[in-house]
Amino acid sequence: MKILVDADACPVKGIIEEVAKEYNIPVYLFVDTSHILSSDYSKIIVVSKAPDAVDFALFNHTQKGDIIVTQDYGVAAMALGKGAYAIHHNGREYLDKNIDQMLMERHMAKKVRMAGGRIKGNTKKRSCQEDERFRSSFYRLCNKAINDNLL
Repeated sequence: MKILVDADACPVKGIIEEVAKEYNIPVYLFVDTSHILSSDYSKIIVVSKAPDAVDFALFNHTQKGDIIVTQDYGVAAMALGKGAYAIHHNGREYLDKNIDQMLMERHMAKKVRMAGGRIKGNTKKRSCQEDERFRSSFYRLCNKAINDNLL
């Protein structure tokens, strides 16, 4: 079991590493060449800046029982298909029972944007409460993954 992170725009890398260290779970941070990361704990995987290159590299390294951290619903859906666990940086776990709805919402939002419409986004600074919500959800998911992998 390992933790794979779509790290290009991930605001919770520090939290992920803190929790992973406690459980002694290896972490892989996937970024494209336009990002510079360093870590004393995680292995950093740098890929080309091609469209979806990080997504495909992360998916290709995913195995059953891994934990994926991504804000991309498509990556989450593919990870679930491989038997991995997936979580958004807001703390929401991606599940077989909610991923179809999330993908449909993403599709509808894209249609609105393509027609010239706008989707209201979250432009405010990330709060400590959001970080704590992620930390709590991430601990829960790590415990779930560990317990499932022991069975």
